[in-house]
Amino acid sequence: MARHTRFSSRPRLAVLAAAALAVPLAACDGGGDGGDGGEGTAGGDGAGITVWIQEDLPDRVAATQAIVDDYVEATGTEVELVPVAEDQFNQLLTSSAAAGDLPDVIGGASLPQVRSLSANELIEPDVAGQIIEGLDAGTFNESAIELVSDEGTALAVPSESWTQLLVYRADLFEEAGLEPPETYEAITAAAEELNGDGMAGFVGANAPADAFTEQTFEHIALGNNCQLVDDAGEVTFGNPECVEALDFYGTLISDYSVSGIQDVDTVRAQYFAGEAAMMVWSTFILDELAGLRDDALPTCEECADDPGWLAENSGIVTSISGPSGTEPVTFGEITSWLVPAEADTEGASEFITYMMNDGYMPWIAIAPEGKVPVRTGTPEEPETYSEQWAELEVGVDTKAPLTDFYGEDVITALTEGASNLNRWAIPQGQGNLLGALQGEQPVAGAVNAVTTGTPAEEAAQSAAETISSVADSMR
Repeated sequence: MARHTRFSSRPRLAVLAAAALAVPLAACDGGGDGGDGGEGTAGGDGAGITVWIQEDLPDRVAATQAIVDDYVEATGTEVELVPVAEDQFNQLLTSSAAAGDLPDVIGGASLPQVRSLSANELIEPDVAGQIIEGLDAGTFNESAIELVSDEGTALAVPSESWTQLLVYRADLFEEAGLEPPETYEAITAAAEELNGDGMAGFVGANAPADAFTEQTFEHIALGNNCQLVDDAGEVTFGNPECVEALDFYGTLISDYSVSGIQDVDTVRAQYFAGEAAMMVWSTFILDELAGLRDDALPTCEECADDPGWLAENSGIVTSISGPSGTEPVTFGEITSWLVPAEADTEGASEFITYMMNDGYMPWIAIAPEGKVPVRTGTPEEPETYSEQWAELEVGVDTKAPLTDFYGEDVITALTEGASNLNRWAIPQGQGNLLGALQGEQPVAGAVNAVTTGTPAEEAAQSAAETISSVADSMR
């Protein structure tokens, strides 16, 4: 996905995961020498480590380099920082693994990436757990640790999260006496009530072969207990819960939305124009919604005089529940620090520990709207990182804290969102399958089908057959 604008990079984690998971890692030789063959030591003797970060935007690279410079000054350990563009990560990972030259640390690793590297024995075992224990596991969001763990063993050190949101016009909801859109029933009622007169009741992605469509629907479907697979690894996407979720989403798009294909750009544009009552997007929308980026400003009539008007009149829902769901569930991503195979584990551990302590808030501050801390604090101050995060300035051309635009209820929902975070396949031990599906995108295809007239049961069954075929090919 092109990165000439910040907006276009918003669903980048799913795209990066797809790229990494498409790599034939099993064919590689294994890990590399991590820059010093695993022989080096940290702590002031000048030994060096190599760190990849999955970022290449100049301002973010510069901010990360400043943190690294502080680390080098404090420890004496040299660090080679390698920013990796998303369209280069696949090639670099493949060539480095084949050459035995993987880095000592990878930052910004998504959940599917962590699972894929682990399955191919390209993660140094036990190191992440030791780092987490040293930091105190009790200072982390419990859900985040569970999602990066396999049978109780942590594969990576969870750092931050972004979550999918249902953003809605709180002013219109209040005027119409509508409940917050936290359930299928409430969403449908609001879409029906507010649709019309130049206002779409709901906008959401339905583009086929699009990771953003899959992400949007997974957010909707998880709350109805629609799962990709069961605990035995059997594909369950054709089950009634998924059919029900597809039918619900298809009705929203068909009856209460705009016509045609909707994608990551058009969904935002419709809501920003003041022509949609609800949309599904990620936390990365929050600074743009507040009018803090000149090339992605809200365009509603009221926004001309007050760029922050739309943010001040919007509410967010992080967890949605359907009629077949057992509890509200949040879709999102955990990004982590991981130590590849054959790394300098001592140097890597020291660096990651620094990034989760002294370097943590400077790292989060690079993009606070999409980096919600999953380490909430320290043993001495259990909420300090969450509290500091709420006051960090966001934006590009204009900067201001989120609290200038969003109420305490929104800030609380964002910080607590990771507590209900869930994903398809990973809790069932099938995280590799989730990544392997990114190429064909059968779920996005099913979503597109139901929004263009295909019965939900037929669309679900077709997707389930494709998912089963991919799963069989992996066995």
